[in-house]
Amino acid sequence: MNMNLLRLAKNEEKRLRAGHLWIFSNEVDTGQTPLKGFQRGDLARVEDARGQTLGVAYVNPDTLICARLLSRDPRASIDARFFLRRLETAQALRQRLFDRPYYRLIHGESDGLPGLVVDRYGDVLSVQTNTAGMERLQAVVLDALDQFLSPRAIVLKNTSSLRQLEGLEECTTVARGALAGAVEIEENGVKFRVDVAAGQKTGWFFDHRSNRELASRLAKGQRVLDLFSYTGGWGIQAAVAGAQSVDCVDGSEAALGLAGENAQLNGVAEKVRCEQADAFDFLKQAREERRKYGLIILDPPALIKRKKDVKSGIEAYQRLNQGALQLLATGGILVSASCSYHLQRETLHDILRAAARHGDRHMAFIAQGGQGPDHPIHPSIPETDYLKAFFCNVSASL
Repeated sequence: MNMNLLRLAKNEEKRLRAGHLWIFSNEVDTGQTPLKGFQRGDLARVEDARGQTLGVAYVNPDTLICARLLSRDPRASIDARFFLRRLETAQALRQRLFDRPYYRLIHGESDGLPGLVVDRYGDVLSVQTNTAGMERLQAVVLDALDQFLSPRAIVLKNTSSLRQLEGLEECTTVARGALAGAVEIEENGVKFRVDVAAGQKTGWFFDHRSNRELASRLAKGQRVLDLFSYTGGWGIQAAVAGAQSVDCVDGSEAALGLAGENAQLNGVAEKVRCEQADAFDFLKQAREERRKYGLIILDPPALIKRKKDVKSGIEAYQRLNQGALQLLATGGILVSASCSYHLQRETLHDILRAAARHGDRHMAFIAQGGQGPDHPIHPSIPETDYLKAFFCNVSASL
């Protein structure tokens, strides 16, 4: 297979040899291999400064991360067979983890397919190609998925903000098969209807599966607040587990409509109240009404998407956690989560500590959580470790 050459500058191969898959534009020997000679998504054989081959990557000359390694085999053909092998490896792991076909099947770099996300909802797949290189390979990816799983439908959910960095447009389309309406999945023994085509991200957030299971065990007999509830992933499981009542609060009318359906689906509609509101407005009103909850789940969307958003994002997390603590009954439990990679676990720890002291409360962490095992973490790529959750028992000041 004829392939372009991408040569690295002297000593710039160390990170790749240590396991990373990304190449930054300032690491390329642009005198030997000018980036302007590449088109978005071109495949290239990567060499170090001495001419030793490091593998095969796809290239985007217009981005800071200008190449991502697909294989360390310089002879690798990036074709349907290549993707089938990656799919087989990823599927084998998920089948060891789960007994039902509802999970993230491909988690980008951690499954050896940078820029690709595939979520499985039984016989429906939701696919994101988040880089120009994976976009160029999209047809091959779809063919491989068709051959491997014979799904009823494949939905392209190319709405990630990462695509903007790659110069790609957003779109959602049913690329293969047909899909009408929501699909039904099961998580931790609870049923949910998921709107794959119109829902947020890929339609469902599998990454919090383990955290939701623990939260549901803490919900029995409690009044529960599920803030940023989306379609009720946390709240409905809490209701099924024996919560006294559950308030699902979200800004999306469509998401709350599905939350109501999910409550009906599981026979807990009488326990679940859905309220459309801005989270900050709700916290203020609930405080004025002196509402109290024994379990509060605070799982906002990413409030820090880029480094420049860190300061304003931290302020938002501070306000949310302080507001939630004001609604938490003495002896209650706050589950505070963040999916913002740029909010480090230590920073969320400090936000919670400060919020407890601000409210003159005693806080103790009883558990910490991260992303589920179908969202594996690449040990050389810190960016794949993004989800964090603290389970906080809060009592009166000592």
